[in-house]
Amino acid sequence: MFEKIKKYHKHPFVSQLRDMRSLGLIVFGVIALMVTWSGIKAVQANYALQKQISTLQQQTSIQTLQNNNLKLQNQYLNTPQFLELSARRNFGLAAPGEKELIVPKSVALAHIVSVPGAKVGDVTSDVIVPRPAYQENFQAWINFFLHRPTSQ
Repeated sequence: MFEKIKKYHKHPFVSQLRDMRSLGLIVFGVIALMVTWSGIKAVQANYALQKQISTLQQQTSIQTLQNNNLKLQNQYLNTPQFLELSARRNFGLAAPGEKELIVPKSVALAHIVSVPGAKVGDVTSDVIVPRPAYQENFQAWINFFLHRPTSQ
């Protein structure tokens, strides 16, 4: 066992490590790696902070746009045109000189064209209108490329 240790002690690599120049280069390399590692950590932290700043700036710009939209909506709600429209819709009022015609619901519904599959008085029902074959084919390709379910 002692002979093995002496054999490794005389190895050229071990003797090279005992040289002061080699030891200085190794210490310099370790210090350089530590400085580089800390620099990488600082860059990574700065990148994460920059991403947070960017998202917060986007959120503030979205919020200011929403505020501007609300201001415009409030200005519209204070206009005389809106007041007139809301008075006509909600209270059934008319401008001076206009005549208001009140049609009973049964009479109004009697003149509606019936659509198959739609309820009477249902305004939001989707009416399927037959399209030419080329339009259906084009729509089928669009649905295929956009991964939409087919409507058949």
